[in-house]
Amino acid sequence: MIIKKIILNNIRSYKYEEVNFKEGSTLLSGDIGSGKTSILLAIEFALFGLQPGQRGTFLLRNGTDEGGVSMEFEVNEKNVLIERNLKRGKTVSQDYSAITVDGEKEELSVTELKNRVLSLLNYPREFSKKQNLLYKFTVYTPQEEMKQIILQDSDTRLNTLRHVFGIDKYKRILENASVITQKLREEKRIKEALVSTLEEDRLIIVSKEEELESMKSNVVLVEEELNQKSEKRNQVEIEKQEITKKIEEKIRFVQERDKTRLVMLSKEDLVKSNEKVIFQLKEQLKEFENIVFEEKKLRVFEQEILNKKNEKEALNKINSELLGKISSLISKNEENEKLQKNMFSLEICPTCLQDVDSVYRSNVLNKLHNEISQNKSKLQEIEIERSQLMNKISKLDFEISSKEKEITDLKLLKIRLESIDEKRKRKQELENSIIKIQEDISFLREHSENLNKFVIELSKFDRIFELKVEELSQAMKEEKAIEIKSAELKKEIEVFSKQIEELKQRVAQGEEIKSQLNYISELENWLSKKFVPLVSFVEKNVMAKLKQEFSNVFQEWFLMLVSENFNVSLREDFTPIIEQHDYELDYSYLSGGERTAIALAYRLALNQVINSVMSKIKTKDLVILDEPTDGFSEQQLDKMRNVLDELNVKQLIIVSHEQKIEGFVENVVRFKKENGVSKRV
Repeated sequence: MIIKKIILNNIRSYKYEEVNFKEGSTLLSGDIGSGKTSILLAIEFALFGLQPGQRGTFLLRNGTDEGGVSMEFEVNEKNVLIERNLKRGKTVSQDYSAITVDGEKEELSVTELKNRVLSLLNYPREFSKKQNLLYKFTVYTPQEEMKQIILQDSDTRLNTLRHVFGIDKYKRILENASVITQKLREEKRIKEALVSTLEEDRLIIVSKEEELESMKSNVVLVEEELNQKSEKRNQVEIEKQEITKKIEEKIRFVQERDKTRLVMLSKEDLVKSNEKVIFQLKEQLKEFENIVFEEKKLRVFEQEILNKKNEKEALNKINSELLGKISSLISKNEENEKLQKNMFSLEICPTCLQDVDSVYRSNVLNKLHNEISQNKSKLQEIEIERSQLMNKISKLDFEISSKEKEITDLKLLKIRLESIDEKRKRKQELENSIIKIQEDISFLREHSENLNKFVIELSKFDRIFELKVEELSQAMKEEKAIEIKSAELKKEIEVFSKQIEELKQRVAQGEEIKSQLNYISELENWLSKKFVPLVSFVEKNVMAKLKQEFSNVFQEWFLMLVSENFNVSLREDFTPIIEQHDYELDYSYLSGGERTAIALAYRLALNQVINSVMSKIKTKDLVILDEPTDGFSEQQLDKMRNVLDELNVKQLIIVSHEQKIEGFVENVVRFKKENGVSKRV
């Protein structure tokens, strides 16, 4: 893998910057805080995105809402361009990601792009769900992180190195084998418990099968008894049906007898009703025997009523005239009283506008008073006359009403006299009907007596029917009891058969479980006594080989950076051992430059061993060193030239503020920061 170019847009202290890289060694130079390390972080972000635990705010420039990285590199003779964007919302998240390979662009999700990059770099597939440890220890490791792995406890360091070397699978295999062994032992205990009753179940099956045969024999006997009871019950039912027919016949006779009696009673009631009507008709006829209707008298009454109505009409006309006079006089008096009231307060004449003389006012008022008095006298006379007139009208109304009542009575009498012939005819018809109905009653009485004889004769079957009902009920109870007994025996046989079948299945399953138990025991024995020791042995040999190779390479790099009176090696847990004059030195008591030298040697040795173990990864030609000379003396800085020459990689990128390093590299890119913004010089 060779990096060609990277573009930073609103990343950390950069607003916008484009950095081009060449093959060979390149130094990113500048003062501390000028933004050199930000370039390395941008490269890692472009390749793998945000790391677990890493926040987008760590990369996105403060005060901006969007930013991103675009990086172009060559891998496996393919030109690749990666684009990743960050966007600020409630949090800063990855907003857009795409990859272009030899001109063909694809927009992918964050996870898809990471998997695509791992595939291009030929990293093991297992690293898709892990942190970029392989990249950190083969390409770019911040110097402080390298020191941390040396200072970590031995278990953490071994687990990290297993992870980086890709041999943590041995530990996972051992852990999984332990889990499987535990599960097998648990399964073994369960299956042992399941087969513990196997022999007992076999004995139970034999016992239940014998009992089942006995039950089947009993069922045959019970079914024979049931057939006998069923035949007896059928015979009683037939006898009951014959008696039922006699009962039904009796019921029909009873119904017909009752119906005959009802008809007979109805006809007797009809005779009584007709006799009563005949009696009433005779009384009515007797009442009108001596009555004679006078038509002339009706005409005289009608003429008298007409004369009195004419007389009343004349009086009403006079009454109307009197009412008119009364109304006229009352109206005149109201006008005179109103004028009289006005004259009392009148001072000026409304016509001539002259003062009204008191004498004149007095004369007018006297005149009005006299006229009002005269009108009141006339009103009293008219009221007396009208009262006499109303008495006459009332008397005429009474006489007219009396005559009209007499006329109505005469008309009613006429109508009643006209219905006499019809009543005589009706009387004769009713008398003839009574004779006929009485004949019917005699016939019905005789028929009813005959029906009653039949009913009495058939009533003896009622008691016989009751006895047969009781006999049938008893037969049905006996049959039902045998049916229940038979059903219970069959159900018991079914339950026993099912239990025997279940026991047989359980025995069969027990045999299968017993076979499985033997297999589990063999498998558990093989895992614990053969497989686990073998894997432990393989892991130990692999780690021993890696440790030997790592120790040799580590010693070579370390001796290139320090004086020859130091001797370094590794313990079994890959902890560096530093000796001087046969005395072991503690890492914490070394100088800053010596600690940096150990970390750098450990880092370069780790890079070389990983590339050797994983020879197919596509990043072995790229090494990035971040401040590799922190705390170095002038003598150690001079030795860095030999170290860089020995690296033998196609592309080396160094971040350092040491000016002396500029003479050790082929290309230099300088950076500075002005007003909080980093840029190339």
